[in-house]
Formats: sequence, structure tokens, C-alpha cells
Amino acid sequence: MPSACASGGCGGAEPLLPPPPSFGDVRVNGVKIDPESIAQEIQHHPAPDMETAWTEAARALAVRELLLQEARRLDLVAEPEEDEAGRVEPEEDALIRGVLEQAVRPELPDEAECRRYYAANRQRLRTPDLFDAAHILIEPEGDDAAAWTAAERRAFEIAQTVGDDPTAFAVAARACSTCPSAQQDGSLGQVRRGELVSEVHEALERLAGGTITPRPVRSRFGWHVLRLHRRVPGQVLPFEVVQPKIAEMLEARSWTMASARYIAALATRGRVEGVRIDGAG
Repeated sequence: MPSACASGGCGGAEPLLPPPPSFGDVRVNGVKIDPESIAQEIQHHPAPDMETAWTEAARALAVRELLLQEARRLDLVAEPEEDEAGRVEPEEDALIRGVLEQAVRPELPDEAECRRYYAANRQRLRTPDLFDAAHILIEPEGDDAAAWTAAERRAFEIAQTVGDDPTAFAVAARACSTCPSAQQDGSLGQVRRGELVSEVHEALERLAGGTITPRPVRSRFGWHVLRLHRRVPGQVLPFEVVQPKIAEMLEARSWTMASARYIAALATRGRVEGVRIDGAG
């Protein structure tokens, strides 16, 4: 059996790549795409099976070769750009960017189109719901099952004692919670979805304002007695506020569609073997 280091597990060697699948040669206008290059590209195209991953990787490299050939046909000169971290764009990437910038002209959305999108997607263009919540955290005193069971029992007793009384909850939080929020009566503040561990937030979603969880909720931190003070619903943002973002999104969508049509046209005019370019032929 190969050692961990032999497979790159210790960081001292390059990870071994899977052998290239034998799905046939891929050529773009007579230029063969190296099977080893396809095998390396596969890592960027996760898929449920090897054949699908290979196809997506081969298609990506075929598109890349098409664009590089077109850039050279147009005698474009690469003008690499530098990102904020000081990394310089590879020359071939600069050529591909150059040919697309020259050939693709997305349609710019007007105000009417932006307003149509706004009318159809108002519920997506809103501030997030806020949850004004608090908790009492009971951490287990060990990692074994008995410690977790004891912590759950303690949390359940607290929940039964305080009920929905906010004053009793605040007193219990200060006296019993092992979270630093205990000094603020257990308050978590106004939180949005994604700001708390999933188990806690899913429990808050099910609570009515002014109530606590009837049973404690377990997370990797321990057992939580949760209280939702109130839910603050998000508000739909005015059109004037979101119009720039809508326009940017619609322009990006237009650019993606125009790029796909341009690449399909290149494939149709040329000869791509071994893989299909969407929209070509």
C-alpha cells in the first residue's frame, strides 16, 4: 500500500492524478487535447460519475483551445492584468479575455427591463429577516455520552423552570449559561440566517415571538435553551436602491449568453471532435 506521503498526504509531493479515462480523442481544428490535461482538469468539474466529469473537463479545454486559436488568428497581443494581490494573469488567459472582450457585446438593460425584473422578484430583493433572540448554553462537562445526557437534563430543567417569562430567563442566563452572552441576559442580539449554527437557527425559525424552546437544542457547543424575543420581518427594498445591482446582474447574464453563442459559432465554423460544444452544429 502506498504511504500517505506518496499520495501527497503530507504535503511533500504532488497528489496523484487518476489515469485519464479512455473516452476517445478530443480535437479542435486538428489540434489534439492531451488526455493528461483532461485528467488534470477533471478536478475542477465535480460530477456524480467519471464519464460526466471527463466530458465537462474535455469540453472546457476544447472551448479554451477554440478561443486561443481565434485569438491567434486575430493576431491579438496578450495584455495580462494584475489583481489586487499582485498576481499577474497568465498570458493565455489574457488572450482569451481579449478575444471575448473584442467579440462579445452584451445588451445593456434599460430601466424598463430592470423594473420588470424588480416586479417579478420583489421577495428576493428585500432586507433579511432578523431574529432578536437569547440563549442559555449548558456545556457538557466531558465528551462522553453521560456528560451530554447530564447537560441535557440540566438544560431541560431550566427550560421548565423559566417558561416564557423573560425576567426568569434573564436571571437563569446570568446564573447558569456558560456562554459570554450570559452577562447580557443571554442576548444574542438581532441575528440573520447563517449567523448561528444551523441547529440553533432552525429552532428559532419554529418559535413564536416571546416563547422559548420546549426542549433544549443540541449543537456542537452543548445544549441551548432558546428564547425568541421577536422576529423582525425583512422589507422589500425600493427600486431605486436595487436598480444598479439588477442592471449589473442582467448585463452579466446577457454577457454569459452572448459568450455561449459566440463560442458555439466558432465551434460550428471549425471542427470539434470527441466532445460537443453546446449550441454548435
